[in-house]
Amino acid sequence: MPTPKKKTSRSRRDMRRSHDAVVAPAMATDKKTGELVRPHRAHKGADGAYYYKGKQISASKS
Repeated sequence: MPTPKKKTSRSRRDMRRSHDAVVAPAMATDKKTGELVRPHRAHKGADGAYYYKGKQISASKS
């Protein structure tokens, strides 16, 4: 198995890990209900219908 010729410096190691940080998902507030929703995604309302940008896009199943 090949082994590295030189030790990886702290700087180079940390630059490689710069994208590994965990970030909280972005959240937006629904215009009608005021609940938190993920942006650019349809979400299910309390009535069972799906909403996108505060507008109903599909009827409830019941």
